[in-house]
Amino acid sequence: MSRIFTTSFASVYPHYVTKVERKGRTQAELDQVIEWLTGFDQPALGAHLATGTTFEDFFAAAQLPPQASSITGVVCGVRVEDVEDPLMQKIRYLDKLVDELAKGKSMDKVLRA
Repeated sequence: MSRIFTTSFASVYPHYVTKVERKGRTQAELDQVIEWLTGFDQPALGAHLATGTTFEDFFAAAQLPPQASSITGVVCGVRVEDVEDPLMQKIRYLDKLVDELAKGKSMDKVLRA
């Protein structure tokens, strides 16, 4: 099992915020991307951050949209569509969306609209 599975989502979230804000995007845009991927609205996301939910439990409670399978590309040298472990793939989906947001892609493209 990968160490990231038992890492709290709240410990990584500030790094996502920093990454997108450094590139001129907002925390609200990041939260919108997380809501699209997981189905967690602002109160639900806040609850996960406050309770220190692990990535494993965070994604166990998430409702990924059917379009999530259209998230493709490379994160950390690994093609997200080729990741075998379902949980790791979901984490990589999130990483890829955060990367796309930080790279300035339009929200329509990031959210696969």
